[in-house]
Order: sequence, then structure tokens, then C-alpha cells
Amino acid sequence: MAITAAMVKELRELTGAGVMACKKALVETDGDQEAAIEILRKKGEATAVKKSGRIAAEGVVFTAVKDGKAAIVEVNSETDFVAKNEKFQTFVSNVANQILDSDAADMDAFMAEPWALDTTKTVKDELVSQIAVIGENMNIRRFKKIESDGVLASYIHAGGKIGVLVDADAPANDTVVAAIKTVAMQIAAMSPQYVSREDISDEELAKMREITIDSALNDVSSLPKPIQKDIFAEAFASDALNAEDKAVLEEKQNDKYLFNFLSKEAIAALAAIAMSKKEAIMANKIFNGLVEGRISKQLKEVCLLDQTYVMAADGKQTVKAYLAEVSKEVGATVALKSFVRFETGEGIEKKEEDFAAEVAKQMK
Repeated sequence: MAITAAMVKELRELTGAGVMACKKALVETDGDQEAAIEILRKKGEATAVKKSGRIAAEGVVFTAVKDGKAAIVEVNSETDFVAKNEKFQTFVSNVANQILDSDAADMDAFMAEPWALDTTKTVKDELVSQIAVIGENMNIRRFKKIESDGVLASYIHAGGKIGVLVDADAPANDTVVAAIKTVAMQIAAMSPQYVSREDISDEELAKMREITIDSALNDVSSLPKPIQKDIFAEAFASDALNAEDKAVLEEKQNDKYLFNFLSKEAIAALAAIAMSKKEAIMANKIFNGLVEGRISKQLKEVCLLDQTYVMAADGKQTVKAYLAEVSKEVGATVALKSFVRFETGEGIEKKEEDFAAEVAKQMK
């Protein structure tokens, strides 16, 4: 059967594959379009295998909200250029919408379920096809789904670099929806880890306290003067410091710039003394006040309700106070239940390319 330009064009529009690949597939199948599509899929899978070793750390986050359900997904590509590609973004949108209606509990289950827009394929099959068409390694990295009888809001920042879902127990009116949307923007900007302090377990709080204590002890320059004095006295009485550092310490121990004059070894030795006196220092009320102050500051950073509201007119209002204000306005409690924040590529170690080495390798 003669393969016409129109046949190649139609197959290319259906698959997005290259002109020569479409022509070759049609020749192999004697013009059978369905068989040609199957061949392209199989060849696409082979192409995907070759590309799968490349790191996909760019991409987009996409959200979908409908009928009391919300989904958020991160799909990665190798380059930011592809992440802005219309075909790529359409694929990610389709993935997010499928997650809305999916019962998959994890990524393996989701990848194995039928692709909603063509149930002859799985989600994994469609991903492989997209890799072949777009020409870069891609990865559906993670997703989260929320079902709620309250108010669901989503926010996408910087074209998909950051995505947020928020679930609130509140009446679904325009005022509340707008308020929850601004809270989603807050989450995108300030990256909290918890809704409130009540969401932090005792174990996590204990770990935070332990890290804060050790951090303070390892920075002797920030310790209260009475504690510093005890540490200095022990340093003088031991061999922890060399003669030069002892002389500096003796001369400048009351100088606020003392630690600028001490060697790195001396600063490390003073920190070691502080750590060795940990139990005694922890009994010091001034030190405990310092630790509690630092923990309080950390909690204000990681707990959404304790954060300063980014749109506060006075620059001081917390998110909790803002929501109380909204609650008063609508005559009903507006309470945040949960949120999800995805940032593209977070936690992925990007491969550093050595262009000169690559060129040299190819010239051998």
C-alpha cells in the first residue's frame, strides 16, 4: 500500500512522534494506523528506557479540585524548557485529574491503573509514550489526594514551581474561599511544616529541644556571660588551648569581639568544654530561657498559625489572628485542618555536568 503524506501527517498528529518514525511505522504495517500506533508505542518504550537514567529534576506541580476532592501532583522533566511545553503541561493536568477519581493508595498502584483517556493503556504506558514524544526522561514523582466536606483551595506559584492544597473546616462562601486562597499563598511563600503546635509530636518537640541545646552549646560566643566565664576558667586550667589562644582569651575575654581573635581550634575546644558541662549548664535558668526563646522562634517559623500573616497591614498579625478576624466577619468558625505543599525538585540531587570533560571524552 502506498503511504501518502496525509497518512503520515494524521499519524503524527495522533501520536506526536517524528515524521520519519511515523512513515516507517506505516510502511511496516502496510498503512494500518492502529498497528502503526502500537509500533510507535513500543519504540517509545525503548526510547524511554534509554532516557530513564537521566535525572529529571525540573518539571511542574499541578492541582485539581472538584466536588469535595482535591489532588496535587509533581511531574518531573530534565529541563525547564520541557516543563513549559504545552504537551507536557497537558499531560500533567490529565494526571492530576485522574488522581481525583483514583483509589490508588500509592504510586505503584496508580501507575498500574488504566489511563482514563485511553483505557487500553496504563498510566505507566502513557508516561512512556509521552517520554518518546517529548524526548526527555519524565517521572510522576509524587501525589496527594484530599477529600473534604469543608472548603478546599489550591494555589500554584511561579508557573508550577510550587503547588499548595488547603483543607479548612468552614462555610463555603466567597469570603472564606478568598481567605483560604490567601492562606495557600502564605504556605507557598513561607513553607510551614505544621498547621499548629498541637500537630507536633512530643518526640519531635524533644528532638527540636535537644538540637537547640546542642547548637547553643556549640556556639559559646552566644552563651550568657556567667556560663562563658565558667567555660573560660576550665579552659585556663586545662591543656585545651595553646599558649597563644590562652593569652588572647586572658586579654580579651570581656571584649565582645573575642571570638574573632581566637583560632578555630580554640573555638572548637571551648565548645567541647561546654558540651562536657551540658547537664550543669542545662540547670541554669538563664540558659533555659535562651533555649526556650530559640524554640519559640522556630515554632513560629514552622507552624502556620503562628507565622506572621504575609498580608498583615500592621506587619504583626499572625495567620491565627487573621482567621479569627475572618471567622468574626462570616459569623462562623474558620479552622484549618490540613495542607499539602509540593515544590518542584525538592530533595532531588541534581547532577552537575562537567561540559569540558564531556567534550574531552567525545574527542578521544
